[in-house]
Amino acid sequence: MNRDTRLQALSAFLTAQRAKIQPESVGLPSAGRRRTPGLRREEVAQLAGVSSTWYTWLEQGRDINVSSSVLDCIASALRLTADERKYLFSLAMGTPSTSIPQQEEPSISLSLQKMVDELHYCPTIISDRHCQIVGWNRAASHVFLEFDRIPLEQRNMIRLLFTRKEFRRLAVNWEHFVMGFLSIFRSYYGQYVGDAWYEQFLQEMKQVDPEFLQLWQHSQVSSAPEVVIEFRHAKMGKMLFDLTSLQVQGGADLRCSVYTPAAGSSTEAKLKRLMNKTEDSTN
Repeated sequence: MNRDTRLQALSAFLTAQRAKIQPESVGLPSAGRRRTPGLRREEVAQLAGVSSTWYTWLEQGRDINVSSSVLDCIASALRLTADERKYLFSLAMGTPSTSIPQQEEPSISLSLQKMVDELHYCPTIISDRHCQIVGWNRAASHVFLEFDRIPLEQRNMIRLLFTRKEFRRLAVNWEHFVMGFLSIFRSYYGQYVGDAWYEQFLQEMKQVDPEFLQLWQHSQVSSAPEVVIEFRHAKMGKMLFDLTSLQVQGGADLRCSVYTPAAGSSTEAKLKRLMNKTEDSTN
């Protein structure tokens, strides 16, 4: 991400966050005509204790000096989460919060793959900081796609969500499903501001699907969203999963996404039948 792109991303983020906050929720009067939703720039400046001109320049994406203490005030005024705060700092300060590792062929250790395989009835996917899928278990292949049949260069979770009809048919609320992954992707985007790959990928995705741009612009920032997801599987019907994202410790920035069958649902029983039926048919 070059300087201009980084500052444009900062401008878009601040504008979007400001629009989410209702004046009365922060003790400001809501009376009077407002051309845009949420707070005005001068109101954010007032809440943060900075000059209106300085904040305007910041939101306009001008290349100005910023300090950690002032950014803390801006983050508090906009009620940012911990992940959103990190994202703000990365974009505003222009320095990645984590060093960029060398580009390597995505791979996972045998021990990690064994652990993933042991999660027999919990579809599990391992992905890298580009959301490139580098590992999965049998359950994931049965619920999602047979990833080994997808060319390596296309095996990116964000790309698959927008290019494979199977995902659109699978998720009951496809947009909600996608927004969870985009929030993770945006977290990486802010964390690795020095990695030009992200901007290139975003440009490619805007060409792939016009809907991508709209969803990307409204996506939040979250390194590990925990959500309940409802699928309509072609063979098993309704399936409910709790999604939990885990960070894999080590040199590579890998994420383990585990879809646990929701408690009290018939999802695990359905998944067992599906996997056993497939196994019987191949024997």
